[in-house]
Amino acid sequence: MTQEYTADQREQPGVVAPPKPAGRDRYLDLLRSLALVRVVLYHLFGWAWLTVLFPSMGVMFALAGSLMARSLKRPALSVIRGRLRRLLPPLWAFSAVVLPLMFVGGWKLSEDPDHSGTWGLLQMVNYAIPIGAPPYPWEVGFPKDLLESTWADQAVGPLWYLRAYLWFVLASPLLLWAFRRVPWATLLAPLALTAVVGTGLVTIPGELGNTVSDFAVYGSCWILGFAHHEGVLAKVPRYLAVSGSVMVMAFALWWASGHQGPDGWDLNDIPLAQAAWSFGFVVILLQYSPSWQELPGRLARWDRLVTLSNNRAVTIYLWHNLLIMATVPIIDLAYRLPFMQSDRAVAALDATDMLWMFVLVWPLIALAILAFGWIEDLAAKRRPRVWPDGSRRGRVGAAVTGGQGS
Repeated sequence: MTQEYTADQREQPGVVAPPKPAGRDRYLDLLRSLALVRVVLYHLFGWAWLTVLFPSMGVMFALAGSLMARSLKRPALSVIRGRLRRLLPPLWAFSAVVLPLMFVGGWKLSEDPDHSGTWGLLQMVNYAIPIGAPPYPWEVGFPKDLLESTWADQAVGPLWYLRAYLWFVLASPLLLWAFRRVPWATLLAPLALTAVVGTGLVTIPGELGNTVSDFAVYGSCWILGFAHHEGVLAKVPRYLAVSGSVMVMAFALWWASGHQGPDGWDLNDIPLAQAAWSFGFVVILLQYSPSWQELPGRLARWDRLVTLSNNRAVTIYLWHNLLIMATVPIIDLAYRLPFMQSDRAVAALDATDMLWMFVLVWPLIALAILAFGWIEDLAAKRRPRVWPDGSRRGRVGAAVTGGQGS
């Protein structure tokens, strides 16, 4: 993330429900930053309970929906074109790195039983415009065998979010039109659809089924963003919104308890529970939305990181999974150090390898921001910035970088 977890995080004026003060809504910025951190932690540790603690995808789609509703005051076609312009160049940079690595690793599309032929070639378009799932090998080599053979699956897998985001963007003019006429029916329709396609009552095979399922699971969160921006959510008494959300979330946990997947309470494997839990969670977050112009109290110490993560949300989301895997060969180098030659030292490193992955992934993400983040600025028609954390030094760097690049 988004991801907004993808491309909208830089357009964050704080006009979410009239009257609101002008400027960035730092509360929403904070939510987006928390969602990004949670995504990284989940893909690193795989803890199922993180999907319950903070449903990042639902939060990011809601924030994106709010920004989309705000932008649709302008002609719909120009808004969609602008969203595509912000989304696609960072994806192209990612694809320009990952695809050659796959081919160097030995992937031959013509010999791939799952993606060969004309259809396989057509699917490659998804590396440029994510209307569906891009093809990739389940196992493939990597230069000098630095990464395990499933690295492509780990690197490319998260691109489903960009596909879902793109379809929400394309559907938003119609969804907003419907919401303004029949708000509650439009808001709850995706939950009803999830009860059909996400429970096995109706099965849609293939990538179309995945697209419809993602649209249904997170559709109500996207439309909650509409409700937040339009002021509809604010008209609901808080006690009623919160108590109703708690009941919806209780249903989500009840449903999850009887329909657990291979990873137990991981809501990503339980569509109806994911949809209901994310919906209730987002309602509560947006009901209590304080619309900060500045981060208050002790949160202020995180201001620069919140600003940076919002300005580079696409870059962080695109690269984080591959960078998590890149920590492994770095840790492997530690075994060669002279003081690591005892059994006790090796055992200690073996026992703490996940902790070291957590420590190492953040500087790697910082390097990705330096290497690729400026593409987000070009996509937004801004001067490229090296480290846009809102500091005076960052602003000077932005001007210098912009001058060199123009």
